[in-house]
Amino acid sequence: MAQATKIQQFASNRLTPSLIQFSKGYRLSPERFQTTIKRSTFISGFGFWSGLDVHVEFRPAPAGHGIVFVRRDLPGMPCIPAQVENRIEGPRRTTLSRRGSNVEMVEHVLAALAGLQIDNCQIWIDRAEMPGLDGSSQEIVNALLAVGTQRLPGRRQNLRIDTAIRVGDDDAWISAEPADGNECVLRYELNYSDEPAIGRQTCTASLGSLDFANAIAPARTFVTLNEAESLRREGLARRVSYSDLLVFNHQGVLQNTLRYENECARHKLLDLIGDLSLAGCDLIGSISAYRSGHRLNAELVRQLLATHAQFNPLKRSA
Repeated sequence: MAQATKIQQFASNRLTPSLIQFSKGYRLSPERFQTTIKRSTFISGFGFWSGLDVHVEFRPAPAGHGIVFVRRDLPGMPCIPAQVENRIEGPRRTTLSRRGSNVEMVEHVLAALAGLQIDNCQIWIDRAEMPGLDGSSQEIVNALLAVGTQRLPGRRQNLRIDTAIRVGDDDAWISAEPADGNECVLRYELNYSDEPAIGRQTCTASLGSLDFANAIAPARTFVTLNEAESLRREGLARRVSYSDLLVFNHQGVLQNTLRYENECARHKLLDLIGDLSLAGCDLIGSISAYRSGHRLNAELVRQLLATHAQFNPLKRSA
C-alpha cells in the first residue's frame, strides 16, 4: 500500500458516515506486487485474557513467505503460518495452532497487516496471546507505518469471487458475492437490540480505496457490562480496565469516549479484515455480514477456498 497519511489523535474524533471510502488508498490490482516491511519493529503489552506481558517483533520476510508467527519462547521456535487451516475454535478470539503450538487473539495483528497490504512478515513472540493494547489495531499500525513497506519481486495472488456463498443462519450470517471492479467491498451490520447504548450499527468499506489507518484501525474492542463481569467471575481479563476497551451499560460507554459514532461496527469490520486475511490472498468481490463472528468469518474463507478450486495458494516457506 502507498504510504498512509499520518495518524491523527482520535479521542474527540466522531465520524458518522457508515460508508467509508477514500481516494488516497491503494487500489487493488489483479497483478500487484507483494510487499513486506523495510525493517524490524515491535510492540509490547499484555494479553487481555491471560494478563501476561508479551513482546511482539515484526520482521521482514521474502516473497511467498506469507504471514508467519514464530514462538521464540518454545523449544525449536515453532512457526505457525496465518492460514485458515491452522485456525482452531476458541471463545471470542481467533486462535491458530500448528503441531501443538498456539498463538491467540491474532485478529488485530492480522487486520493491521492486511489493512496496510503487508503480505509477508515474520512475527516473533514470547507468549501465546497477542497484546490487547487499547483494544484496536492503532498501535500496531503506528509501528508498521513508522518503518514503511517495500515492494517484492513476486506477484500477489487474488481470488475473484465468482460464486455466491452464504454461511450461518437467520441469527448470524456472512455471505460473499461477485462484484464489478477489482475491489473487495465489506459491509457489517451489528444488532444489539437488547443493549440500547449500542443498538444497530452498520459499516461499509471499499478496501480498494480505504484509508485503513484512520478509518478502521483505531476502532476498539467492546463488551457489555454483563459480559465484562462474567469474564471477571471466570478469572479472566483481571488486568483490563475501562480505559483498555469499550464497556457499555444501558446508558452508554463507561469511563471512556467513543472515537466514532459507529465504533462497534467498525471494530467488527476490523475483526473481519483480520479473519479474511487467513485466505492468504487478496479477495475481490462483495462480502456482507450480519452479527457474524470469528467462527463464521473463518468458515466463509474455507468455503471460498474450497469453491474456487482453480485457486492455488502460494507455497509458504514455513
